[in-house]
Amino acid sequence: MIEVEIYAAGVRQLEKILELDHEFETVPGLRYKVDSNHDIVYLDFEEPTLSIQQIRAIFRKLGLEPRVVGAVPSELNPKSKTQPIRIGDL
Repeated sequence: MIEVEIYAAGVRQLEKILELDHEFETVPGLRYKVDSNHDIVYLDFEEPTLSIQQIRAIFRKLGLEPRVVGAVPSELNPKSKTQPIRIGDL
């Protein structure tokens, strides 16, 4: 299970909760809970169906500025397709 907490000031407004529900209802394997007293959204996934960038984009689309509480799970970070250049390879 992959868990992430997002703080987003203003998410406690009913309109924002409904918009968030509309955005998240199409994501397979995602469960979430809104703590409207503290403007925190708890997300948990069975497998990584969204990247952290996609999660942030959903919140920004709703006019919210998301901040991850704690560390971002490595499964939610996209894998780089590029290789770092080493000095010896030049």
